[in-house]
This record gives sequence, C-alpha cells and structure tokens, in this order.
Amino acid sequence: MSSSIQFAAAITITAFAIFSSAPSHSDEATATPANDASVLRICAAAKELPYSATDKSGFENKIAEILAAEMGRKAEFVWSDKPAIYAVRDQLDKKLCDVVIGADTGDERVQTSRPYYRAPYVFIVRKDSPLKIESWDSPDLAKAHLIGFVQGTPAEVMMTKLDLYNDSINYVSSLTNFKDKRNSYTRIPPDRMVGEVADKTAALAVAFAPEVARYVVANDALKMVVIPDNNVRSDGERVPFHFDQSFAVRKDDKVLLTAIDAALPKAQPKIEQVLKEEGVPYVPPAPRT
Repeated sequence: MSSSIQFAAAITITAFAIFSSAPSHSDEATATPANDASVLRICAAAKELPYSATDKSGFENKIAEILAAEMGRKAEFVWSDKPAIYAVRDQLDKKLCDVVIGADTGDERVQTSRPYYRAPYVFIVRKDSPLKIESWDSPDLAKAHLIGFVQGTPAEVMMTKLDLYNDSINYVSSLTNFKDKRNSYTRIPPDRMVGEVADKTAALAVAFAPEVARYVVANDALKMVVIPDNNVRSDGERVPFHFDQSFAVRKDDKVLLTAIDAALPKAQPKIEQVLKEEGVPYVPPAPRT
C-alpha cells in the first residue's frame, strides 16, 4: 500500500484526514468470519494502482495471493474506497480484515512480519538528459528546472536543505490541481508525475520506487536512479531513503503473525519475481541487529 512511506509521510502513511468516505466491502457476497483459518482476509484499496485495485492488477494484490497460497489459505480481499493510508485505522483495527500488505517494518501501530523486501526512493530522469544526477550531492541538481516530489516525504526535507524547494513547490502543487491538503489526503498520481518527466515538463522527479516503477519501466525514454541511503538534514539528523516492507497484523494477533513468518521462506522467491516484473529496483536488506 502507498502507506509504504514511513518518514513524515509515508506515504503519507500515518496522517488521518477528517473527511469520511465509502465503507469497506469484501469481494465475496458475504464477508468471511475473522476466525476462519482457511481464509486470509486482506485489507486492500479499491483504487490505488500500482499497489492495489479491484481487478487485482496491483502488485500488492499479487503478493497477497502468493502469501495466502503458501499459508494454505484462500485470499479474500476486503476492498475500501478510501486511500490505503487509512487501512490500519479503518479496516485492520476494526477487524474488517486481518493483514495489511506493504507496511513499514516496525510500524508501531501494528505487529509486522520479517521484511520481504527493501524499497528505495529513486530519481526519475530521462535517459537523454544532460544532467548527471546520482545522489543529493550531485551538482547538476542545481541546474534542474522543476523537480517533482511528494510533500511530506524525505524528498521534501532534502529539497528544502538544498534550497530547491521554492523553485518547484508551485509546480508540485499543480500535480494535485492545487487541492487544499489541510482537510483531506491528496495523492499525486504516480503515472502523472512520471509522465511529466517523460514529456520534459519537469527535469526530474523524486519518488518511492514501488509507486512509480511500473510507469517508468513502461516508458523507454526514462530510467530510475536509486538514491543512496546516506542523507542527513541541515542539523545532521539522518534522513532515511530506503524502507523495509513487511506484512502487518493487529498487535494482539500473534498467531497469524507466526503463520505469516512461517510461510515467508516459501513465498519469498515468488514475491521477488513479482517485484522484478514490476520493475522495483533491488536494494540489499538492512543489516540486522
């Protein structure tokens, strides 16, 4: 889910809007009881590609089905028309479903499985761009005219540090049609941000790789550059750009978490194949302490 962005976002991950939206609904005529061990009830966004969609074309839908199969269960998606950032509060905690896909490892609201991949932020650039941009230390960043990024993410911190924020914030606001972010969650369509780099409206964009990989890979004019995970704010505090991703369950659901972790070794190769097909760049797992 796009709640994969843990920093001041996610995202994007933990913020709550004050508006209400359509309720959750299962893809079955009648939702399965929570205690049915033959079914894995998956919290899922109905309209949040590339993560999730009711036609199950999202890469997290595919990962969920792999996990369920390796657990010997049937995958049942409980769809919500709300953005995925509300999955924990409005689906999981209300026991409408039992598993969230793509949560940040260690999210304090839930229990998380061992990570099944590590997701980076990337620079999206045209292959024919004269700019050489490999990190936030690249001098050519100062030459970039208009940089797309998502507010509330690590990218915003670095844009501010490098005095690039004011040059691009009006453009970034245009990506959401200048909607007011104070009273609702507003998502920049990832395909739109990618497309504006492709058509040279923007010089580059900074985005969470799982959210944009599908659209970058589909465009031969573009490439992704993984952002190194060695960045600091102006005050020296670390700014993470790589995030471990896990399955999440309710804090009191230790039995389900144990079952998920037991199934992960068999599911892992198939999950990695889905990520490879999606085009998500591989980064090594974080060292374990």
